[in-house]
Amino acid sequence: MYTHSNQISIGGVPAANAKAALIMLHGRGASAADIMRLAREFNATEMTVYAPQATNNSWYPYSFLAPVEENEPALSSALALIDEVVAQALADGFTADKIYFAGFSQGACLTLEYITRNAKQYGGAVAFTGGLIGEELNLNNYKGDFAGTPVLITTGDPDPHVPLSRVEESAEQLKGMNANVSVKVYKGRQHTISYDEIALANQMVFI
Repeated sequence: MYTHSNQISIGGVPAANAKAALIMLHGRGASAADIMRLAREFNATEMTVYAPQATNNSWYPYSFLAPVEENEPALSSALALIDEVVAQALADGFTADKIYFAGFSQGACLTLEYITRNAKQYGGAVAFTGGLIGEELNLNNYKGDFAGTPVLITTGDPDPHVPLSRVEESAEQLKGMNANVSVKVYKGRQHTISYDEIALANQMVFI
């Protein structure tokens, strides 16, 4: 098992000149540099982009549907690293409602898990193929009020890693905490991010 070192790539507009912050979480086997390239496709030209790097290019060792204890201590370490990134964004002058999140696959799961454990009014969040983490959801972990934060969750059906039932369960949890959730399901889509999903993210979150 492993923990994550504090490696954070920063790009986009310098914080002093930016209107918002974007925290991007890469998928299993990918890197911070990979996910930062995706920021170029968003309406994020006036944002500072923060992308932490997972140790061994993986945020946690097993499926997000495994019992949480099997993914420890890596999962808690990953959540703590995101907390450090958020703290850095706040220190750089961004208020929570100017902080956005985006992640793919394992990074999408981590995005949803982090914001739902720390719900408040964020700028918005995009989870490209992901759901809340755990064999069963521990509702005691989820606290706060999203105050209308826009959240987009997209997925394929079927997806080899993320069952639609968990996507729907996750969406309902966030809605119950006052997030403005949109879910888009693509029949037969491979485990990837399509141009349509990027366009949706720009229409619904990065407005």
